[in-house]
Amino acid sequence: MYNRVLSLSESETNSLFLFGARQTGKTSLLRERFPDCIYYDLLEFDTMMRFRQRPSLLRDLLMEVPNGSLVVIDEIQQVPELLNEIHLLISRKQIRFILCGSSARKLRRNSVNTLGGRALPTHLYPLVSAEIPDFNLIRAVNNGMMPAIYPLDNPRRQIQAYVDIYLKEEVMAEALVRNLMGFSNFLRAAAMTNGEIVNYQNIAQDCGVGAKTVREYFSILTDTLIGYMIPAYTRTNKRSVVQAPRFYFFDVSIPNFMLNRSGLLPGSPEFGHAFEHFFMQELVAYLGYHNSIEQLSYWRTYTGLEVDAVIGEARVAIEFKSVTEVRTSHLKNLKRFAVDFPNARLIIVTLDKLSRKMGNVESYYAYDFLKLLWKGKIV
Repeated sequence: MYNRVLSLSESETNSLFLFGARQTGKTSLLRERFPDCIYYDLLEFDTMMRFRQRPSLLRDLLMEVPNGSLVVIDEIQQVPELLNEIHLLISRKQIRFILCGSSARKLRRNSVNTLGGRALPTHLYPLVSAEIPDFNLIRAVNNGMMPAIYPLDNPRRQIQAYVDIYLKEEVMAEALVRNLMGFSNFLRAAAMTNGEIVNYQNIAQDCGVGAKTVREYFSILTDTLIGYMIPAYTRTNKRSVVQAPRFYFFDVSIPNFMLNRSGLLPGSPEFGHAFEHFFMQELVAYLGYHNSIEQLSYWRTYTGLEVDAVIGEARVAIEFKSVTEVRTSHLKNLKRFAVDFPNARLIIVTLDKLSRKMGNVESYYAYDFLKLLWKGKIV
């Protein structure tokens, strides 16, 4: 069992929405932290059907429990109609709920009751480096960080099963996509452009659907928490910069599988792409777990200058390069960024084991950077 960063301590006084992609460990975390709570799992078919047929059953079950009791409902998106009953029970009996789910899409459709701020939103991400004793970067870049998959020596079959389950359960079961073959082609095209600037028209041509459909497909991936968009940092008057976002799958294992990448080692372009994705994954989780109001973005000019990660209003700029020796040429983009944003903290993260200051750029060995990040010394 991993010691997860997310404490869920707010549940002592508040109800929570706990979202996260499938197999990030939501159920394991809840059962470990709250072994004595009242627990309903809506992935159990009989339980789900009974609540769908009569949502008021929840009220009947809980009206006699002590005020302030804690109730966990797993996969709440399966029966969103329960939220009306939950609203009533919070108001009348001060029952605290943890409402767990892997899709926000159903909860946003059909004017579903979102509890009017009575439940705080929180998110569980895949594992992060700080949660793993003897963390291995090469393993993480290859296997990704899902708890059941990270430790495996050969995870390919498990990742394939995950992708198949996602297609069937998250997409087909919710009737989100009629053309599953077209969506499957889109997933591969999305994997090929993972971490790159999103061009809806080009992707549409690659997978044989319209650009409008591609936009909707990306919306499905973000709503079902299988990926996220990183916006461009555009607040500059000195250069013409790219405006379009970048898309990342929620875990590096997904594009690795879709692109048949395995056994990645430093020195290849494929390792470099996965290396960058892993570190973006860590930044997303760090900012999420610390409820940061600062936005994570990237910066790219039309002349090709690029910085992988920009935090806040150009407060921190970070480049990720899987080189084993940092040279002055690797600092070019950060130094150009500093011309426009002279107050930015400049950082490069590499496989060079000698962490050091190089002029106005802080160069960190990947493991050193991760330790500093989770100690709160980067952001």
